[in-house]
Amino acid sequence: MTDVLILGGTGWLSGRIARRWLDAGASVTCLARGERAAPEGAALVRGDRDDPEAYAALVARDWDQVVDISSQAAHVAAAVAALGDRAGRWTYVSSMSVYSDDETIGADESAPRHPPAQPGDEYEYGAQKSAAEDAVATLAERALIVRPGLIVGDGDPSDRFGYWAAAFTRAGDEPVLLPPVDGRTAQVIDVDDLAAYVVTTSADGAVNTIGDVHPLADVLDAVRAASGHTGETVVASEEWLLAHGVEYWMGERSLPLWLPAEMTGFMTRTNALFRATGGTFRPLVDTIAHVVDDERARGVDRDRRAGLRRSEERELLAELGR
Repeated sequence: MTDVLILGGTGWLSGRIARRWLDAGASVTCLARGERAAPEGAALVRGDRDDPEAYAALVARDWDQVVDISSQAAHVAAAVAALGDRAGRWTYVSSMSVYSDDETIGADESAPRHPPAQPGDEYEYGAQKSAAEDAVATLAERALIVRPGLIVGDGDPSDRFGYWAAAFTRAGDEPVLLPPVDGRTAQVIDVDDLAAYVVTTSADGAVNTIGDVHPLADVLDAVRAASGHTGETVVASEEWLLAHGVEYWMGERSLPLWLPAEMTGFMTRTNALFRATGGTFRPLVDTIAHVVDDERARGVDRDRRAGLRRSEERELLAELGR
């Protein structure tokens, strides 16, 4: 039986990975603070990764697989130092945010990264992930570094992709505000496709784990159709949205998936290596259907971490004369 250690295992992505390993017949142990339950069938070891003794209960045995998703480079480096010699294979879930080049279309895994964070640096996500990758890369051929872009699916705590399912559903036959879509793209991966790859691939090195490139307009049309929206869509200009305090990509008062026009490479990276090493994708329409169902179940008018409130959207539409 494969012995798997998930550093985490109780969150959205790490829990999906733990569940996939359990379904594959593995023995799974999760190291987490214990604020949330581990997946049924997994053992939970409580530990805070800020504690130097966090790995004390884990170093006395060998692990066939270790999986880490932390965005704190110090946590990752400490885990590698404590457990690296005990791991047959180490998978680190990094991010495409490690790349410093957001303009080159079709860039592969050799694209330049942000300089890795140094101790004492102000926190910056991409630099932290770069430093964490460097720590894991010391394990050489035993290490796999996966670099997902936008991970989507039911239960997504970021609320980014799901915003559009909520926006179209709650509007019904009323207008929905859109960002500029001409020439813009979207590139996502279903959380369950990512979890499946982590469990099944034999790849090593760094791999862009991301779906195919789609026109943003096509993705939003597909979400709109699945949501049953019958109202009009109103596209506002980039300049107008920014002038009215609407942000790119994520966060409060934002339009998720919208990026600055010059970021032509952020949602157009190649996934050729992912496909060549066993990565597969479910149809995007299936992911969208699950997300729409999930947003309806969780409540399309709930407080969100990303997007516009419907009241904010109506105010903006009114200023546009809609």
